[in-house]
Amino acid sequence: MASRKLNVLVYTGTGSTIESVRHCMYSLRRLLSPNYAVVPITESALLKEPWAPTCALLVVPGGADLGYCRALNGSGNRSIIQFVRRGGAYLGFCAGGYYGSQRCEFEVGNPELEVVGSRELAFFPGTCRGGAFKGFAYHSERGAKAAKIAVNKGALSETLAIPDIFKCYYNGGGVFVDAGQKASGIEVLAEYEDELAVDPGSSKAAVVYCKVGEGRVVLTGPHPEFAATNLGKHRDIPGYDALISELAADDDARSGFLKGCLMKLGLEVSQEEYPVPSLSKIHLSSLNHTEVGELLHSFEDIITREDDEEYVKGENDLFHLEKPDSRWTMSALNQALANEYQENKKKTTGRGTPDPTAEYVQIPKSVVSHETAWPEPKETPCFNHAVFYSSLREFRELESEAEEWGDVFMYGEVITSTNTLLEKNPKLLSKLSTGFTLAATTQVAGRGRGSNVWVAPPGSLLMSTVINHPAHHAATRPIVFLQYLAAIAIVEAVKSYDVGDYAKIPVKLKWPNDIYAQDPTKPDEVAYVKIGGILSNCSYSAGNYQVVMGLGVNTNNGRPTTSLDALLPLLNKNLPHFQIERLVARILTRMEVLYAEFLRTGFSRELEYRYYKHWLHSDQVVTLEAEGGVKARVLGITRDWGMLKAEEVREDGINGTLQPTGKIWALQSDENSFDFWRGLVRRKL
Repeated sequence: MASRKLNVLVYTGTGSTIESVRHCMYSLRRLLSPNYAVVPITESALLKEPWAPTCALLVVPGGADLGYCRALNGSGNRSIIQFVRRGGAYLGFCAGGYYGSQRCEFEVGNPELEVVGSRELAFFPGTCRGGAFKGFAYHSERGAKAAKIAVNKGALSETLAIPDIFKCYYNGGGVFVDAGQKASGIEVLAEYEDELAVDPGSSKAAVVYCKVGEGRVVLTGPHPEFAATNLGKHRDIPGYDALISELAADDDARSGFLKGCLMKLGLEVSQEEYPVPSLSKIHLSSLNHTEVGELLHSFEDIITREDDEEYVKGENDLFHLEKPDSRWTMSALNQALANEYQENKKKTTGRGTPDPTAEYVQIPKSVVSHETAWPEPKETPCFNHAVFYSSLREFRELESEAEEWGDVFMYGEVITSTNTLLEKNPKLLSKLSTGFTLAATTQVAGRGRGSNVWVAPPGSLLMSTVINHPAHHAATRPIVFLQYLAAIAIVEAVKSYDVGDYAKIPVKLKWPNDIYAQDPTKPDEVAYVKIGGILSNCSYSAGNYQVVMGLGVNTNNGRPTTSLDALLPLLNKNLPHFQIERLVARILTRMEVLYAEFLRTGFSRELEYRYYKHWLHSDQVVTLEAEGGVKARVLGITRDWGMLKAEEVREDGINGTLQPTGKIWALQSDENSFDFWRGLVRRKL
């Protein structure tokens, strides 16, 4: 069940700057989506969580190298070194380049800026010396330069069309001293063309590649991740407009060079740059059109009216309630909200957020209400509402207890996150009934557990459903089981999507919240890969636990792992492909029936059996790291609080088999974000 490494982690902790992180995220997402999830990682997560097993590349951006030392020296750097030596990849831009060298020499002789010392990572076995050019000032663009970079084409892929020389953003980076004379495993990928302010040794190495154990490292002095389009105006800095123009003229070359660096690190780069889409309108509709008006009427006490327009000012997002035929410009409100957002951030944190996805909070979300007809296909070309609602009716005829879930439905082609829009706006959430569902085609700030992100390119099923679970049921029907019901619902919905061979589709459950499928590229092996996940968020309001159940399933898209459509040829080449609209309807009807049964009986033996029928873990042996490597065989889940139930086993010294010791454990996650099966916390039963 080993997962392909899909995470590209951009460090956002002490030492990093907001601008450098933003540029990293922007450029890397354009070049690596949809094959990888480019996500931020905090210093806490890097120090405490098992990030390495799912990480394809660790990126340390520009900022302040000494900050990285303060945060990561010791255990953090040991984890990074181990990750790289075992086959991982490291990419250090500017400060990340200094940090990845054996020695840092920065502004020697300048009492205000001088930084000199050895560095623990030492991927480049020498000195990174800078600033390569004069004029650097912290938190300023005054030292910025469009530096001429000469490319060593022989060290990069021959398939890339990169000019011999291009201009690249530079601000304070170093040169890798004598890089051309180092031992084997060190390659100069690019050199500075301009005269330098420091002694570079035998060559003016601006970007170097280092082979470290089984891993790969690229360190840069300049910033090939900085795109001209993301540089702001600085009219107080002479020549800055010309600098942006120079960089813009060479943007294709910059992007091509960065592609070459990523390929050198062993990553699969998109053939065409993956565009970062703009947020779309969100469409509110209902199976029975009158329910749209009823829902809007219930919003009356949370609606704000300004200039004859209506808004819901949520705790996290601002929603503009728009009629299908209204005409409205959002430019002034965008700017006002952006200013208000930044001021609030300064008040609460003293700085902006290092996570660029949070910038989407500044953009008002436009909700179009459809009170007389469903959205036309031209309005939502990626989601056919008529197919969804007709499928909902069809499946309700098969499920006597499926009556309401999905009746009121919102859809956006491009949104931030279905879970975030609901769960982070309690004022709005409090007005939504059980079964209310929000779906999307693309998420630009999708969420997984903790800081993990589920890669969701177009072709994924993305939805979140509201469940108002009565608080008086919490003791006998614990909300932890709702994610298990959702997992059962997904698998059963796939297998009952239509008549015929769909029932044989090889999809399984991985405890507690992942959906796996047989790897279609290995038909002769019992190999499974992740195709979906479940994220459950809970809050309390007016006697109910309000649960937002987020679901994501690779349906039509073959990347980043595989999809439901890719499994169909294993069974029957003539099976029609999955329609996301129809599958959403099937999941909702299954979830509604399972939840009704859960309210009646709790997590009964019948529900428990249905969960085990589809899971991957029967008799699986796990290692309890917190208990010094004790082995335990998985038996199931506990029926009180849904923890993993396992029996301790010990190897028989005679025949080498694992024998039970008589101890039974209940295991739960320690809340880490990357792997439930690491760091399990136990209690004895």
